[in-house]
Amino acid sequence: MIKGTVKWFNKTKGYGFISPEDGSKDVFVHISALEASGIDSLNEDQVVSMETEAGQKGPQATKIAVD
Repeated sequence: MIKGTVKWFNKTKGYGFISPEDGSKDVFVHISALEASGIDSLNEDQVVSMETEAGQKGPQATKIAVD
């Protein structure tokens, strides 16, 4: 899993972005990935671990765990 820090997450809109600690491109996170991982929401600057896959516009988080 890749570690990263939440840049922002808007629960109302249902998405946000995570900045990977390796400096690679920001990762899109959709609320459905959080729900599938048993997480209600994310907070700015929260550290998480995630698995990613190629999305339509770049990397997208799939499995997420709060560190």
